[in-house]
Amino acid sequence: MSDPDLRGALDLAEYAPGEAAVLTDAERWPTIDADGVSRLTHWRAHPDAPQWTHATGDRLTAEQVERVRHPLPTDDWLREHLVAARRTLRYRGMAEDAALEDFPTIARADLVDDLAAFVPLDADLSRMLHGTSSGSTGAALLIPDDVEEVARGFHQLVALAASAGATVTADGERMAVVNLVFQRQAFTYVSVISSFAHRAMARLNLHPSAWDDVDARARFLREADPQILSGHPTSLAELLDAGLDAVLHPAVIFSGAMALSSPLRERLEAAFGCPVIDVYGLHETRPIAARTDDGPFRILDRRVHVEILDPRRDVAVPPGVMGEIVVTAGENPLLPLVRYRTGDFGRSVLLDDGAFGIADLEGRDNTRFRAADGTLVPCVELTQQLQARGALGWSIEQGDDGRVRAAIAGGDEAGIRTALEALLGMPVELHRVARLIDLGEGKPRRYRSSVPD
Repeated sequence: MSDPDLRGALDLAEYAPGEAAVLTDAERWPTIDADGVSRLTHWRAHPDAPQWTHATGDRLTAEQVERVRHPLPTDDWLREHLVAARRTLRYRGMAEDAALEDFPTIARADLVDDLAAFVPLDADLSRMLHGTSSGSTGAALLIPDDVEEVARGFHQLVALAASAGATVTADGERMAVVNLVFQRQAFTYVSVISSFAHRAMARLNLHPSAWDDVDARARFLREADPQILSGHPTSLAELLDAGLDAVLHPAVIFSGAMALSSPLRERLEAAFGCPVIDVYGLHETRPIAARTDDGPFRILDRRVHVEILDPRRDVAVPPGVMGEIVVTAGENPLLPLVRYRTGDFGRSVLLDDGAFGIADLEGRDNTRFRAADGTLVPCVELTQQLQARGALGWSIEQGDDGRVRAAIAGGDEAGIRTALEALLGMPVELHRVARLIDLGEGKPRRYRSSVPD
């Protein structure tokens, strides 16, 4: 977009630099030391830094710093969690002996309509951080995040990295973690992690509009050289497309928010020579499951309970049958979710070591396409064909007229066309885009279909 008037019309006030800066540095980091202050000053004023739009800190006291380095115990957590849930307006009428199955399921719309009803009446609101979740559909959601729960998330990443054979330590001046996005407007900030020797971290927008020029972006990343890279497939693909793998040496990469295709995982592993961990989760629930290959997602050993239910009734589907993923999440004391319908679909499977996993995960919608002969084709079958032929990302839509339109980034165009037409028994209007971001900013739905659920 070259018209400056049109660009200005798209600007959002919440992304203006300093719009939400309301605390002092002493309030943001109560335990910060001289080295931490020096790091903050360095990165805030770095000549190649982007224009930081926000300022945020973990707000941890010395006692909290020690606590967040350790995971919460999981013994008997579910019983305690249901007790906490009954201290909310939403569940205050539930019987004291109510089991998990007695609680009705809830959905995102319930939180949007009356979030306060899900916050315990005795919650310590002094620990609250303001989080937002836009979701892939529906209204934006304001979420009460807990300072300890948020800070503990970094150490969970370190533990997941260790389980994949990667080591993350507070040595040297490399940034500990950088969270990457790629969009025209985004929250960006630099911070320090109080529970990790006040090492620096940042949230960066890789979009060229966020930097003076692409060379400044490369120089900044070269010096930051974070040990952990975290992002979604679009931002991670930008690292490769822009040649930024030449200046970065991560110990581990985390991908989330959108499905990570097998070809993109392979490109990242080849370029960076480190584990790539695909994490499934929501802001409301935090991480639910993860995987380091293209197999099922392993449900994480934390205060999270997963059910696979019928999408229309509060009953479990048989083991191995596709259903809606429903999560009870017990690590945020300000939002004790019980039986939260994610809008995502998958199958419950038993892994080789006896742990539970989620197979054939498809985010947002259990979308089906109507083939020429009238049969319904689940989107997981299209995913298999697209990944097998090297597609890095895609958007496929079937309208009311039955016509199928597809856009792909990467992959064998002719092979993909042949496979999709064979699968659906009809011609497919297919075109290629140059980059993942050309499929749409943010968190695009990969599949849309007029076929009713």
